[in-house]
Amino acid sequence: MTGPAPATATEAGATQPIVTVVGIGADGWSGLTDAARDALRDAGVILGAPRHLDAIPAVPTGRRVALPTPLLDRLAATIEELAPAGLCVLASGDPMFHGIGATLARLIGPERLRVLTHPSSVALACARLGWPLADLPVVSLVNRPLTVLLPHLGDRRRLLVLGEQASSATDVARLLSDRGFGGSQLTILRRLGDPDRETIHRSTADEWTDPIPDALTIVAIDCRGPVGDSRLPGLDDRRYESDGQLTKKEIRALTVCALAPRPGELLWDVGGGSGSIAIEWLRAESTARAVIFERVEERRDMIRRNLIELGVPGSPILGAAPESFGDVDTAPDAIFVGGGVSRAGLLDHCWRRLRPGGRLVANAVTLESEAVLVEWFHRIGGRLRRFEISRAEPLGGFTTWRPQLPVVQWTVDKDIADGDGTPR
Repeated sequence: MTGPAPATATEAGATQPIVTVVGIGADGWSGLTDAARDALRDAGVILGAPRHLDAIPAVPTGRRVALPTPLLDRLAATIEELAPAGLCVLASGDPMFHGIGATLARLIGPERLRVLTHPSSVALACARLGWPLADLPVVSLVNRPLTVLLPHLGDRRRLLVLGEQASSATDVARLLSDRGFGGSQLTILRRLGDPDRETIHRSTADEWTDPIPDALTIVAIDCRGPVGDSRLPGLDDRRYESDGQLTKKEIRALTVCALAPRPGELLWDVGGGSGSIAIEWLRAESTARAVIFERVEERRDMIRRNLIELGVPGSPILGAAPESFGDVDTAPDAIFVGGGVSRAGLLDHCWRRLRPGGRLVANAVTLESEAVLVEWFHRIGGRLRRFEISRAEPLGGFTTWRPQLPVVQWTVDKDIADGDGTPR
């Protein structure tokens, strides 16, 4: 049976076959809706992971094809090859929640997808736990280091973790214990929805010893331990590895507030130093992105370690600015210039690259770099401020104010009319 001719979507005068994506759970064929079963029966080709293909009976007679490897490199071509035959793709649970459905929407367009969802693993976990899903952060460890959990930890906070490998539960327990959260309650849920093999394990992080044979698990954490970090900017300076090139806590908080991270926005951190501005931009808005430019190789390595340690890994760290600007295709929504302000032409390059409607923030601590900011302020406007911060520190048996270097900060929004990059 090859099934009926596939449905099509029309865009820009071209007719393209619709791809159906069916979410399937651990309960397999029996847990599917009638619409999902009909889609599989009608499909000319069924594409999925081997475990998903094995979960459906022989009744759908469409040709069965395993997902390609490496997946992202070959998926788009595979879809276009198979779609004309009437393609149905099998996915775990809700295909749009950390699943292949979201990937396909990005690759071929949402207008070509028909998605038949199934309860996600986190929805089933919340049903077992009695936790409100709408209030819970969900953190995936798939292709990400364990430290992505750190920004979410804090006394009496709850979160769900999507495990990647059999050791995920043990790794999470060890991290919690190492960070002072050993009393946290862990609930490890596996094979959710399978009436015969679903299991739930409970333990504190300190007492966790049981190995879990499954790679795909849910780890629910009910934290007990330190208060945890705020996502507002201004982490303690001691949280950063630094060679001295570190924007201090108070100025860092003022700078990130001036940059004003918004959902999905891209920051260019020019002259990254320790990476602190990009790190706190990313911590303040979980969907924001950053590219960091730093000319010194040792500092690039240090920034990478700071990103991992503070729970926001993965940002590109490129070489010197502006030479490396051409390595980034996307125009930034915001640019911070913390190093090299006085370098000839740097601010011109930054201003041209900045997206119309975006904003630029630059800090200066030397007279030379301050003079550059004053010149630009007179040329195109913006806001010019001077910050002087003093900290109370011991002086013999007394206490005195110890001033830090004053910082001049220039902030400016790029009007839509300035989209050609020409300063007005």
